[in-house]
Amino acid sequence: MPIRILSDEIIDQIAAGEVIERPASVVKELVENSLDAGAHRIEIDVERGGVGLVRVRDDGGGVAPDELALALSRHATSKITSLDDLQSVVSLGFRGEALPSIASVSRFRLASRTAGATHGVEITAAGAAASPVRPVAHPLGTTVEVRDLFFNVPARRKFVRSDTTELGHIARLTERLALSRADVSFRLRHGERVLIDARASADAPDDAEMSALRGARIAAVLGEKFFGRAIAIAQTAGPVMLTGWIGLPTATRAQPDEQYWFVNGRMVRDRLLTNAVRLGYRDVLFHGRHPSYVLYLTLDPQLVDVNAHPAKLEVRFRDARQVHDFVFRAVERALAATRPAAAAAPAAVLPIDPAGQAQRTQNLPFARATRSPWLIARELTAGAESGVREAPGSLPAELPQGRPNGSGPQAGEPLGSAIAQLHGVYILAQSREGLILVDMHAAHERVLYEQLKEQYGTAHPASQLLIDPLIVELKAHEVDVLLTDREQWERAGFELDAIGPTRVAVRRVPALLSGADVTGVIRALARPAEPDSEAHHLGDAADRFLATLACRTAIHAHRRLTLPEMDALLRQMETTDRANQCNHGRPTWTRLTLAELDQLFLRGR
Repeated sequence: MPIRILSDEIIDQIAAGEVIERPASVVKELVENSLDAGAHRIEIDVERGGVGLVRVRDDGGGVAPDELALALSRHATSKITSLDDLQSVVSLGFRGEALPSIASVSRFRLASRTAGATHGVEITAAGAAASPVRPVAHPLGTTVEVRDLFFNVPARRKFVRSDTTELGHIARLTERLALSRADVSFRLRHGERVLIDARASADAPDDAEMSALRGARIAAVLGEKFFGRAIAIAQTAGPVMLTGWIGLPTATRAQPDEQYWFVNGRMVRDRLLTNAVRLGYRDVLFHGRHPSYVLYLTLDPQLVDVNAHPAKLEVRFRDARQVHDFVFRAVERALAATRPAAAAAPAAVLPIDPAGQAQRTQNLPFARATRSPWLIARELTAGAESGVREAPGSLPAELPQGRPNGSGPQAGEPLGSAIAQLHGVYILAQSREGLILVDMHAAHERVLYEQLKEQYGTAHPASQLLIDPLIVELKAHEVDVLLTDREQWERAGFELDAIGPTRVAVRRVPALLSGADVTGVIRALARPAEPDSEAHHLGDAADRFLATLACRTAIHAHRRLTLPEMDALLRQMETTDRANQCNHGRPTWTRLTLAELDQLFLRGR
């Protein structure tokens, strides 16, 4: 077959295949044009899932009469004029492909009126065959009607899904557009039914008002439940700024359906940004769950390339590594504050919560505890009566010395004072708000993990030299595993040597593990994971090692604790970053308020 130049009709339909995938693509392109035109109110009407009709009305600046026909020409745009403009695009659209692509696969009508004009003008097209421009009555702004989408491309029409499916895509897209511009009103109707009605103030907001508008828009689009269980984030580094809200670790979902990224006001689906957020959640995210967030990244337009995809859903950053690290660190710092606090949401939310809401996590001015939990417990029990050790689930006759009977929880102690141990697994504590339940293994695991991480980065971690080396019997392949990871063991505070094919001498142990079953820890860590065992969710090898070390070392079920030991663990939780979740992402504590207890027993106050 000889080489030939394709006809304009074929060229337009090929371009349409890149830009217009489904009715939601039409909505996206038309609404972005409205936003670029300075619209404050945008109305979207659809029929038959958008295949029968997509109509977008706006109150923007409109299109001049002598430019209306030119708007349907390929690569005709008012957004850029030179290569320099392309390298610093601030508008949502700039390629000049959307309108001619849509017109080539639909029955198309464009009507508009500019400020100062006595009447509007319109142009129609069917399969790119445009009519002459003619006058028409029209308010200020632009209306675009797209009917019978893909009527002349049967092969593409076959790939369109059911009306319900396509309408769902349009609704989700409109939600994203509404979240991208909280200062613009959006209304989506399907026939006579209003699906989305997100209103905004007519006045131009300042930064503080914009933040409040975004919060209200998030509550309107995603519901109050999301906004009530989220942390506000605002970080700046040079020309880059990150704002928005990230969901608490307890607000994770089975699907990544509440993840919204906006770069300079443009909604994007970017793997680099998504990975940065997920990395920030790595210490608190349960395996297989997905975080929820709405994040806005603002940076110099010259630092980001938006011309990476015909649909403009992907971007490229000039310095991808720095952007990734900035986002990761910002999310990590925000999540570090998820520790027990008086006004904080409990890590595990009970179903009887009447409001179904959680307050925003706050930082409390506690000093960080760095000593071993066992050492603190010994200090607290030094002045107590000897032999006081409660059976699991029993209530003490009186509290140990230092916590007089009836004194109750002290101010500045969100987790209150321990009163009992339940089934050797849970700590029961009384706080000023009500009853606290703590999973003692999960809580201690987080405390140890954070302390091990802090010491792991130091040149000489705190360790204890053993007078007599501890000899541990292992299998030959387990010794090989241990020696392969020797550097990690040494950085954690261990000193060990192989003294035979199946024997290891432990000469030094981390100070944090003083009093622990070191032999059991060594054997557990040297044993290769079972093939069918669930892999740890942490991606970094060092983090996995420390997390496993903390898990194996933490107190386990059915170990009886004294009340001072329980109180020592509660105090450490209050000063430990990310203490609301264990290393595997499971919650460590929950709270039953007095109001919830009254509700359980139908008791009025």
